[in-house]
Amino acid sequence: MLRPNQRMKLDDTDDKLFYGLPRFVTHVDEGFIQQLTDLYRQRLQPNTRIFDMMSSWVSHLPDEIQFSHVEGHGMNVEELARNPQFDNYFIQNLNENPKLPLKDQEFDAVLNCVSIQYLQYPEAIFTEIHRILKPGGMAIISFSNRMFYQKAIQAWRDSSERGRVELVKSYFQSVPGFTPPEVIINQSSAPNFLQWLGAGSGDPFYAVIAHRN
Repeated sequence: MLRPNQRMKLDDTDDKLFYGLPRFVTHVDEGFIQQLTDLYRQRLQPNTRIFDMMSSWVSHLPDEIQFSHVEGHGMNVEELARNPQFDNYFIQNLNENPKLPLKDQEFDAVLNCVSIQYLQYPEAIFTEIHRILKPGGMAIISFSNRMFYQKAIQAWRDSSERGRVELVKSYFQSVPGFTPPEVIINQSSAPNFLQWLGAGSGDPFYAVIAHRN
């Protein structure tokens, strides 16, 4: 469990103000995005129900896979409205209300890309993730080392990159009924030929994955 001070943000003004203007940018580099799409390609099945939480105008899902339903969630309606992969979406501040307006055992997969660092009550959210997942369904939490520093919780800001992996693992472990988390780490997300040339390492790629028992 996080201590109260670990949940604090440097900027504790209403999140609605911070996310009020759309940001039609990607918050990680192309190497990270490619790895994430490849991971989704390997792990997600066609004709399944996907919940993309804390999302935006792009979900990084593989275009060639047809899902039966993709539900989006975020904080900016203009961003969500532009996402071509959503069948439906809703706005909700999870730091104010962690209870998701979704049915029990409704989804085959829950995705969270580069947003986990902003959750002040992750234990409550991961309880909800477990609730809405079908038995055997999976959650994929991906992140790098970038963040809106003023909106990330103190536990995240104070941790090393490896420490953040352990933090996300602990979120899964705080909820009975998840499998032991699997961790994927690739410190460099630059294409191999660039690494051989010694040209930059790109954004590090981290993913923590667990299934509902």
